[in-house]
Formats: sequence, structure tokens, C-alpha cells
Amino acid sequence: MNDAFELKAWRKAQRNTLIARRAAVPAPEHQAWSVAITALLVEGFPLLRTLSIGFYWPMQGEFDTRFAIRRFRDGGAVAALPVVVQKQAPLQFREWRPGVATSRGVFDLPVPEGTRVVVPQAVLMPPVGFDARGYRLGYGGGYFDRTLASITPQPLKIGVAFELSRIDTIHPQDYDIPMDFIVTEAGIHEVTQQGLKLLTTPEAAACAEALLQSRHPQGAYTSPPCYGHQFGEGGAT
Repeated sequence: MNDAFELKAWRKAQRNTLIARRAAVPAPEHQAWSVAITALLVEGFPLLRTLSIGFYWPMQGEFDTRFAIRRFRDGGAVAALPVVVQKQAPLQFREWRPGVATSRGVFDLPVPEGTRVVVPQAVLMPPVGFDARGYRLGYGGGYFDRTLASITPQPLKIGVAFELSRIDTIHPQDYDIPMDFIVTEAGIHEVTQQGLKLLTTPEAAACAEALLQSRHPQGAYTSPPCYGHQFGEGGAT
């Protein structure tokens, strides 16, 4: 799909379908899936307790990251919410903690007021859809891709979604940036050149540490190798 107008129309239709599918999930299932994803994040990415984490405020039936963020903050992590500071520009992340003053931003989502700007070492992202190569279909603004492209070295990119958001391909373009991991209620998936690889939580923990070490060679991270080394800072090739 090389025609820009055709791609835009296709993605819009896919986006609408996936959002409607997610919104139709009964509350008990949504809660059960969310509990499973929270446990996988906490158990599979213990290193997030030592990092600055960009996360999102949930909307339109997205997985709610706040329960995992609370656990990571309890361990010492710094949490930060995205802020749209200008159209067609990267997002800014501002530190968030319970009780901090906020204002309404894009989509009426809370924006922290008066807190420091944070460059996240890990980002929890909410794909509307994700594909077999780890690419995410977002809401169409391109903010996350522009933001990730602006950060060096790359943060750990962790997509969190329900299995019903899985599609064959988003027809990725040069500007699309793949995730490093995708976590669903079915498990933690590493993004590899061969596709998504299901990991145990210990494998995920080791892989995430190795990937972080490869991007911060002067840091204090040491661990066994994992597939993430094959991708460098730009993600899958």
C-alpha cells in the first residue's frame, strides 16, 4: 500500500473498527485482562522501578497503566505524562505524582502543572492496533513516533494492549517506529526480526535489561543478551 491517500483511509477505517471493538468489551473481561497485563508488567519489567517512565492516562477503553505505575513508583520510579506543546512536534513529558495540580489538555486528558520536564527511559504506549512486526497503529496524530524519533538513546518502548487489537500489518512507513515489547493479556511479546516472540516473565526481565544496557553502555546495566540487540536504537529493520 504505497499510495498515501489510500493508506490514510485504510488506517482510519482500521482505527475506527478497533476502537469500537475495544469499547464493546464487557466490563468483567476488560477488568480481568487489565489485571493480567498489570501483573505481567510488574513481574516482567522489574527494572522499571529504577527508571523514569512515560505513561498515558487511559481513554476509550484503553488498558489502564496507572495500577502498574503505582507499583513502579512505590519502588522508586519517576512517572511522567505526555503533553502536546505544539502541533506536528514531539511530545513533552512532565512528572506526575498523586495530588499534583493538573489542567485539561488534548482529549481533556490531565496535564501536570508546575512539575519538571522528564526524558523517559521507558515509555508505556497504548496502540489502537499492533501488528506482527511490532508496529503500532495510533490515533493518527503521529505524536508518539515524532517523540520517539527525537529521543537519543531510545527508551524502552513497551506497547500495552488487548489481544483484540492485534492485526496482520499496519503497512508501516519510514516514519513508523516499532515497539520493543508488546504486552497483552496473553503474555509479553518481544519484537524480533522473525516477528513477535512470546517470553516468560524472567526472559522478559533479562531481555529488557540487556536492551537497556545496549542503549546505555556506560550505565549500570548488565544482563544476558537478547534479540533486542539486533535492532539498535531505531527498532526492527
